[in-house]
Amino acid sequence: MSSESAVQSAPPRRDVAFAKMHGLGNDFVVLNASALARPLDEHTIRRLADRRLGIGCDQLLLLETAVEPLRYRVFNADGGEVEQCGNGARCLARYAVEQGLAAGPAVQLLSAAGPVAARVDGDSVSINLGVPRFAPADVPFEASAEADSYAIDVGGEQIQVGALSVGNPHVVVEVDTVETAPVARLGPLLERHPRFPRRTNVGFLQIVSPAHCRLRVFERGVGETPACGTGAAAAAVWGRRCGRLASRVTMSLAGGELVVEWAGPDQPVWLAGPATSVFEGRITL
Repeated sequence: MSSESAVQSAPPRRDVAFAKMHGLGNDFVVLNASALARPLDEHTIRRLADRRLGIGCDQLLLLETAVEPLRYRVFNADGGEVEQCGNGARCLARYAVEQGLAAGPAVQLLSAAGPVAARVDGDSVSINLGVPRFAPADVPFEASAEADSYAIDVGGEQIQVGALSVGNPHVVVEVDTVETAPVARLGPLLERHPRFPRRTNVGFLQIVSPAHCRLRVFERGVGETPACGTGAAAAAVWGRRCGRLASRVTMSLAGGELVVEWAGPDQPVWLAGPATSVFEGRITL
């Protein structure tokens, strides 16, 4: 093949506008699918997420429609697509209002996990993540029956965990204090534990009082992040289901505070906190 033929057959590339956003340090690159010359592949997503060679992010948010409900897809830094991202959905709602895609303050979003109702009040954005699911098949998690907690063998020890879905899979481990929580050791082992066929996000929860908790989260496909919206929701829901937490909980994470409200069974869980626009730019893809 001649060099001229090779150039002619190369995939098209285009300058694409992007936005960089974050929710308590959990950061995102937002792209509009309509601007892309070709679909994104895992290699491109990993390059965009790389903090030295790309823009840098925990997740890439791909907006697929320009009218409500605004459909979006979520890709982790490792290139894998996932069902939902709480802080990402909150940032997308603010992005939609800033870009004139939604009038606000109410914004209707749609993810692989289902519809997401959002409300944008300046820097603060709240979202409805739907009704939490506890049936093992819905997480998904391998267990013979539904329970508040499960014994699981990991890293040569048996620990008790909660397992649930708030649009994506979560496991919750209660700890005495988040400072000494074995995040680096147990996080990767639980994320890829064989009882979680789609892997899972791992939350290490310290209950300070019925209305206040501290949390660290090892995110699936990313690692530990300064904050995790669905992780905060899952931890608060699990604690309330176990009779330990109130219906409204302030969740303190390394990046700041999120507020989770859950009235109880068959009710949706709400997540609220700041969503921040960092900068806009263009990149060739």
